[in-house]
Amino acid sequence: MTIPFTKAHGAKNDFLLTRKEDVPAGDLAAIARAICDRHTGVGADGWMPIEIAPAADCDLAIRLFNSDGSEAEISGNGTRCAAAFAIEHGHSRDEVRVRTGAGIKTLRLLERVGHRFLFEMKMGRPEITAERFSLPLAAGARDVTLVWVGNPQCAMPVADFDFDWRALGAEIERHPHFPNRTNVSFLRARDGHTLDVRFWERGAGETMSSGTGSTGAFAAAVRRGLVASPARVITPAGSLEVRWDNDVFLTGPAEIVAEGVFFLP
Repeated sequence: MTIPFTKAHGAKNDFLLTRKEDVPAGDLAAIARAICDRHTGVGADGWMPIEIAPAADCDLAIRLFNSDGSEAEISGNGTRCAAAFAIEHGHSRDEVRVRTGAGIKTLRLLERVGHRFLFEMKMGRPEITAERFSLPLAAGARDVTLVWVGNPQCAMPVADFDFDWRALGAEIERHPHFPNRTNVSFLRARDGHTLDVRFWERGAGETMSSGTGSTGAFAAAVRRGLVASPARVITPAGSLEVRWDNDVFLTGPAEIVAEGVFFLP
C-alpha cells in the first residue's frame, strides 16, 4: 500500500501532508506512527491528511496526528505548512482559510521565494485558565501558567535552560492534572520584547519550534508582565514574531522540502 506525501517544516517543526483522497482506509493512528518514524518511515513530528475546498467557509481542512499516533487539535507551524501546500498546489489568493480541530484559522501570505513561504497567522484569543498554578512534581511544586490556545499549554518561567527540561517536560505532559496530556513550554524573558523558549510537545516530545507553544508562552509572559506586545520568540530553530491585537497574530516560515511515496508495511 502506498501513501503519497509532501514534507514541509515550519521552523524545523516538520510534518508530512497527504491529500484526503490518497489516505488509505484503516487505522490512521497506526499509519501516523509508521510514516512519522524517523528510522523506518519518512520521519516527522506529525502527519496531516488534507481536504482541499471542503466547504464554502474554508479553503482546506486538516487533521493532525502526532508521531505517537495521538490526534491533536491544532499546530501553528503545521497549519502554516498546510497553507504552503495549498498555494504550492494552485491556491491563488494570498489569504488561506484552514479548518483545524480548533476552528478555522486565517493565514496571510507575506512572502514567497521558491518553496519558502512566510505567513502571518491569526491564532485567536488565548484563554488564561490559571495565571499562577502550583504544579506538584517529583522534585517539588513549580509555578506555571496554564493557557488554552486551541490546545492545552503549560508555560513555566525559568532562569535558564541549564537543567533537564526534557525530562521535566515529559513528566508534566503526562501529569495527572492533565487527563488529556498537555504541551509544555519553558520560557525566559531576555528583555521586555524578547522570549527564549524550549518546547516539549504532547505526542511528539522535544520539537525545535512550536507555533501554538510560542503563542502560549507569549500569552503567559504578557500576563505575568515579563514581556509586552509585540515580541520575538526565539526558539532553537530561529525566531517567530508575535503580537497581541485583540487576537494574537504569529508570523513565521513554512518550507516545502520533499515529495514522495511511503510504502506502508
